[in-house]
Amino acid sequence: MSPIKTSFISLVIIVTMGVAVAVAGKTHVIDFRWPNLYPEGMAWDPLAQHFIVGSLNHRTIHSVSDAGVVETLISDPTLPENVTVLGLTVDFTKNRLLACLHSVSPLPPFNALVAYDLRTRRRLFLSLLPSDPDSLIASIGRGRDVANDVAVDFKGNAYVTNSVGNFIWKVNEEGEAWIFSRSPAFSRYPSVMGENEPFNDCGLNGIAYVSKGYLLVVQSNTGKMFKVDEENGKARTVLLNQDLVMPDGIAIRRDGVVLVVSTQKLWFLKSDDSWGEGVVYDKTALEEEGFATSVVVGEEGRAYVLYGHVMEGINGKEREGFKIVEVRSERESGEEHVWIYVLLGLGLAYFLIWRFQMKQLVNNMDKKIN
Repeated sequence: MSPIKTSFISLVIIVTMGVAVAVAGKTHVIDFRWPNLYPEGMAWDPLAQHFIVGSLNHRTIHSVSDAGVVETLISDPTLPENVTVLGLTVDFTKNRLLACLHSVSPLPPFNALVAYDLRTRRRLFLSLLPSDPDSLIASIGRGRDVANDVAVDFKGNAYVTNSVGNFIWKVNEEGEAWIFSRSPAFSRYPSVMGENEPFNDCGLNGIAYVSKGYLLVVQSNTGKMFKVDEENGKARTVLLNQDLVMPDGIAIRRDGVVLVVSTQKLWFLKSDDSWGEGVVYDKTALEEEGFATSVVVGEEGRAYVLYGHVMEGINGKEREGFKIVEVRSERESGEEHVWIYVLLGLGLAYFLIWRFQMKQLVNNMDKKIN
């Protein structure tokens, strides 16, 4: 083999290694624009292959493509004016969209779960969520229930967290709603937040369904995670190697890794005993200004967080630009890079062996000819 050809093949291998590592390290950033949208909740629609976001003061729900194209998915003028669309989830088994609705003071109290058919975009039901008559919520902070986040099981039952009331509603497929879990575990731990801090009364928040028959719920003002039985609502604290600081949204990857987002970090957690105990094995710092509130698992198991700048909206500011950003575990990315080098190294070794064999073959043929 000529020196020029050998050098060319070696150069191709080196360039290929560099490109592979560069591609592995590139994250997906989606910039999208909509005047004063301020989305707090986000979902991923695996069938339509796009994100779905809510809004702070609009009676609308929007889709966002991976290129940042925004379309109005749902516009429902029959909802109360200035209602806030918080947590969202896609019931992909029934092709429905479920959304938590809440009205912020001084508007009249309003908490509901609404369901829409994603094919026809027709509203299926609007379920008002009942207050707990035995609750002392009137003496706490905002003095009203807050329907915050929602998860759905494979039967079509939805589970909605009440952040201030610290309990969970259940809404069946027909839209019938009731208080599902008032577990004492939810009020066992004191708030770690200062009395004057924003959202210091925000308790149960992000919720996710696990197919083994339970829910995982995080509590913002204590940093705790709970495992809740889907049948009877009994809850127990998940023992973690560290408390989470102001956790908000939660999502679960196919490999069982749990993602929990706050305005400052995305945590990566795993468990070997179905969430009796769990371990935070990595965390990634987030852009605080963007005020991340939601995390989803998108295409190919990638984690995406929503920078909805919600605090700016609450403070009455004007904004048009928002972001959905892929976030990776640095630990997992490092392991991926190692495997890339290993595989490319094996390829290079194979090429050198092949080159040696070809050289031997040429030498043997030369001997026979001579």
